[in-house]
Amino acid sequence: MLAYTYIERGTFRLIEKPKPVLLSPKDAIVCVTLGSICTSDIHIKHGSVPRAVPGITVGHEMVGVVEQVGEAVKTVKPGDRVAVNVETFCGECFFCRHGYVNNCTDPDGGWALGCRIDGGQTEYVRVLHADQGLTVIPDNVSDDKALFVGDVLATGYWAARISEISEGDTVLIIGAGPTGICTMLCAMLRKPGRIIVCEQSAERRKFVHEHYPDILLTTPEECESVVMANSRHGGADAVLEVAGTDSSFRLAWQCARPNAVVVIVALYDRPQVLPLPDMYGKNLTFKTGGVDGCDCGEILRLIADGKIDTSPLITHRFPLSRIDEAYNVFENKLDGVMKIAIYNKQAGF
Repeated sequence: MLAYTYIERGTFRLIEKPKPVLLSPKDAIVCVTLGSICTSDIHIKHGSVPRAVPGITVGHEMVGVVEQVGEAVKTVKPGDRVAVNVETFCGECFFCRHGYVNNCTDPDGGWALGCRIDGGQTEYVRVLHADQGLTVIPDNVSDDKALFVGDVLATGYWAARISEISEGDTVLIIGAGPTGICTMLCAMLRKPGRIIVCEQSAERRKFVHEHYPDILLTTPEECESVVMANSRHGGADAVLEVAGTDSSFRLAWQCARPNAVVVIVALYDRPQVLPLPDMYGKNLTFKTGGVDGCDCGEILRLIADGKIDTSPLITHRFPLSRIDEAYNVFENKLDGVMKIAIYNKQAGF
């Protein structure tokens, strides 16, 4: 089968690999029907994910059809359409039982798929702990609408959940890439009074304006003044930082009102500094960390009920055989790209 593979720093290549087989009673083999390229894949390619293993198949955001299951798998069966979770988790350790699945203590726990074990930019993928890692897609939900459930949409849902948004609040979201928009959609579910999205890119601001006209848009340069003019208590009640730059980190706490919650969703490529003397008296609560992708079932129910729709995020499509071209478009942000879907012709799509 064809598999897009991390060869060495700076090099991915589409090569032939053997079709995966079950290695544990808890495994499942999934025929990948649709996948996507994530910024984390680019981080691997550029060598900024030290734990990524050369030789692995990349890709961690996908949907497909179950082909085979191990004898211990109870929640899915061959023929089921499924969303694949970015996190590998056992469901039994202390952290899993408390909903912190990103911190699963299993040797393959956390973000392993497409990083430390073979991922989904291929024709078939082996999913470990399939009862936890696969969620059946409702019949009325298309592959397009389910594609982001296991990663960026799970991230957005988790971020909105821990941000303690109340009805009527002013919410600031910094960053309007795919993860930022998924975070925005999930924040909407909590009925805030106003959502402000801060984004540097004019193309991304245009995308938000066209698809979500009720959102108030601003640039980083004007963000603080816009927030202060559109909030009741000297800043946003909740800030969700999804951009991941030095300036966006500072903007997050500057735009928060006293006693607000600041959720750090972004992945930074270098340490950030908390200027505590400048922040003294704001009494902020910071919440940080990787996504705890344990809400996929609930997210799919919301999609089935028409309450979340991320399908507009798919702006480009390529077959697996043209994945090099797809990466070139994604890395260079050509033609207003948001998300690129990779489809598998072998699956009949």
